[in-house]
Amino acid sequence: MSIETALRNYRVAAWVTGVGLLVLVLIAMPLKYFFGQPQLVAVVGMMHGFFYMAYIVLTLLLAERCRWKPLDALLILVAGTIPFASFVAEHRVTQRVRVGRSPVS
Repeated sequence: MSIETALRNYRVAAWVTGVGLLVLVLIAMPLKYFFGQPQLVAVVGMMHGFFYMAYIVLTLLLAERCRWKPLDALLILVAGTIPFASFVAEHRVTQRVRVGRSPVS
C-alpha cells in the first residue's frame, strides 16, 4: 500500500469516526440523559466503537508507512476520542504527510 492510499484511507476513517463521535455526544447522549431514550446511544455507540477500531488500524498503517515516532501516532489516535479533534488531526496529518513531515513535531 502506498503512502497516498494509506493517507486516503486514514482521512476517510478520521471523518467517519469524527462524525460518529459528534452524533454520539451531541445527539444520542442528550436524548438518553435528558429525554430517557437510550436506543440511539446503543446503536451509535457501537458504530463509533467499530469505526474507531478501523481508525486505529488505518492510523497505524499510515504511521508505519511514514515512519512516525510512536508518540506521534499515539497523539493522532487519541484525537479519535475527542469531539472535533479528529477533524483537526486529519487536516494537520494530511498537510504534513504531503510534504513529508511528521504529523506532530
